[in-house]
Amino acid sequence: MTDRTTRPSVRPGRPVEEAIPAPDLSRLTLAVVGLGTMGGGMAERIAETGAVLRVHNRTAGRARAGLTVAATPEEAARGADVVLVSVADDAALRAVLTGPQGVFAARPNLVVNATTVAPEAVRKLADRGPLIDAGVVGNGHHARSGLLRWYVGGPDPLVRRAEPVLRALGRQVLHVGALGSGMSLKLIMNMIMGVEMQALAEAIGLGEAAGLDRRTVLDAVTGSGFAAPVMRFKAERMTRRSYESPDFRLRLMAKDLTLAVGEAERHGVVLPMAGAAAGSHEEAVRRGHGDDDCAAVAEIFAAGPVGAEWGGQT
Repeated sequence: MTDRTTRPSVRPGRPVEEAIPAPDLSRLTLAVVGLGTMGGGMAERIAETGAVLRVHNRTAGRARAGLTVAATPEEAARGADVVLVSVADDAALRAVLTGPQGVFAARPNLVVNATTVAPEAVRKLADRGPLIDAGVVGNGHHARSGLLRWYVGGPDPLVRRAEPVLRALGRQVLHVGALGSGMSLKLIMNMIMGVEMQALAEAIGLGEAAGLDRRTVLDAVTGSGFAAPVMRFKAERMTRRSYESPDFRLRLMAKDLTLAVGEAERHGVVLPMAGAAAGSHEEAVRRGHGDDDCAAVAEIFAAGPVGAEWGGQT
């Protein structure tokens, strides 16, 4: 495992950090396919580096003004030194990579998959062209500011080719192993975050049932040594019940928790907390919170009794 850390660690409790100056990548031609919260942020950051940049999104109209928009993934990828792909799920990934006029039709020099999918889903694409998987931790602000953290899987020569681009986008590039390894570590990281959201949501549910004010509960938790920085950040959303403009959509957290549980089952490992969190997030999606921030999982515990049919208490 190689740790290529180049920036100082995040300061605990700071939800917004100052951007790192963008490096000069003017010698490179790059493409970004997928312009959601993360992909869009990456494209904005790359635009500041001087690189030639082409972008594509399956839904038109997502690109920031001034970016060169390609009509297809193939057009975006043609001639690019590195193609970054950040879409919603496995089906979307396969569509933009292997579908008609997909990225691999352009015979790309290197594809970096930043879409969170099962490790095996990435490995199945290995024979299509030069590919690494890059699990990414952060939010849209981090992407725009060069503050992401990358967990990368794939052959070392390919990782080294991608490294200047990944360094431009993040404070840390950690090469964790063979193709698929980046996705494994990313699922672990999102599993931890999902369990933390579950713990906060349950704390609210029990606290309010006992007659405690929501802010009182969350202030006590986040002011203690028990809380991780992301819990302090998300607790503020839960306190205000402000889930719009999501940092991470709840439906994507549900997907990643389900993937983590599936990976555990494949390896013969039992994850009781992750399983409970997956059930809670899936129920929140069913109740209409899928496009809210993942902190909205708190609302299913505030709404009434927990149902055993979706993995709650028995």
